[in-house]
Amino acid sequence: MKNIPKIKMAIVAVSRDCFPIELSQKRRTAVVEACRKSNIEITELTTTVENENDALQALNEASEAGINALVVFLGNFGPEGPLSIMAQRFNGPVMFCAAAEEASSGLQDGRGDAYCGMLNASISADLRKIKPYIPEYPVGTSAEIAQMIKEFYPIARILTGVRKLKVFSFGPRPQDFYACNAPIKPLFDLGIEIMENSELDLLDIYNEAAGDPRIAEIKAEMEAELKGGNNYPNILDKLAQYEVALTDFYNNNLGSCEYGVFANKCWPSFEKFFGFVPCYVNSRLAAKGIPVACEVDIYGAVTEYMITCATETPATLLDINNSVPKDMFDSNKKIIKDYTLKDLFMGFHCGNTSSECMGSCELKFQKIMHSLMEPGKEPDITRGTLEGTIKPGDVTLFRLQSTADTKLRAYVADGEILNVDPQSFGSIAVFAIKEMGRFYRHILIGKHFPHHAGVAFGHTGKTLFAATKLLGVDEIDFNRPAGMLYNDENPF
Repeated sequence: MKNIPKIKMAIVAVSRDCFPIELSQKRRTAVVEACRKSNIEITELTTTVENENDALQALNEASEAGINALVVFLGNFGPEGPLSIMAQRFNGPVMFCAAAEEASSGLQDGRGDAYCGMLNASISADLRKIKPYIPEYPVGTSAEIAQMIKEFYPIARILTGVRKLKVFSFGPRPQDFYACNAPIKPLFDLGIEIMENSELDLLDIYNEAAGDPRIAEIKAEMEAELKGGNNYPNILDKLAQYEVALTDFYNNNLGSCEYGVFANKCWPSFEKFFGFVPCYVNSRLAAKGIPVACEVDIYGAVTEYMITCATETPATLLDINNSVPKDMFDSNKKIIKDYTLKDLFMGFHCGNTSSECMGSCELKFQKIMHSLMEPGKEPDITRGTLEGTIKPGDVTLFRLQSTADTKLRAYVADGEILNVDPQSFGSIAVFAIKEMGRFYRHILIGKHFPHHAGVAFGHTGKTLFAATKLLGVDEIDFNRPAGMLYNDENPF
């Protein structure tokens, strides 16, 4: 998948000079061997850091090897000053972890005291205002450290990608979609660049792409993807031209950034001037790692990108849309199992979800827009959605958002899509999240989150929570289990 960072990770051992350096080196090598057994890629730096000069040497070694994520491993107590200086000067995400003692027979001459050293390392990092990733329990055996490194990979992708990201937006938010509008200054604070453009700019680049020889190639790709769901073959040329236009704009305007996403105006005037709805093209770009958020939802685009970096699979952006009818709930009890009706909702959007994330799909027209723009007529300018039921399986809901007073907040909730026919239109599915009703009331409504939710296909809440926290977001909410009240929840 393009548009997401390729992480090259290294491990560097640190050693307090009053401890045997061989202890830290031996334990580092054991971690590397454990990684290899588990097919976890890791580069072993040969420099062991005891002092500041060693830290500089290790940084130089990492730079020459093209390392962009670093594991600082306390094989023993470790020198908290040099190791935190190294983390501060390293240009990329850093993880701190420490070795557990191996056996009682080694507690006389081979004790490492790394458990204690992690405390000093964290204090030293805080003094230098750096935020290393520290696992929930950062002390372990070689096999356990290898698992921590595996979990650090997607976190490192998110942090690297966000800090080198540009958001391309086209047009203002549609009328009555104030929910998609939020101050963008916090995104600049994260290192994200934003390039805002008008709908006329979008129309201009679309017209400029007319006659491009790549249109035929992309049209053939669309035909192969849609197969029997190609209900409107005569619109594919327009859709392919639009894909060429957006792809070229992306390639030509990254500038100082390495990755890009879109947040585009998609209605109501779009259809009149372009002659189609852009949903299917949006779904195809998402499959390539370039999310296109609907309705100029800039924070939605960043949300989708973070999910894409976490999972290395397409994300989608759906409305937290409607409740599940009681009769649908009653007739699907075997599938729904122990979820309550209030745990369920339908996630919906016009047709922007990648075909690889759909159970079945076909090219259709946007039903709501059609009733508004072409009432009583055969669909024409409202064609171009990719519609069907989203495939069942594990999912995570995630959203990064700014408040009106420019404070970042987020939510994360693991759940699943049920194999229940939603009996409706659009790109849609029945979602189940434990205690969704309370989460909906006290977080989504209570904290004024918009209707758009990023959807990750798979459980990736742990990764997204950790990465969001490392980005400096202190307020990250989740669906609290029964018995754990929200701050504003009525206890009676």
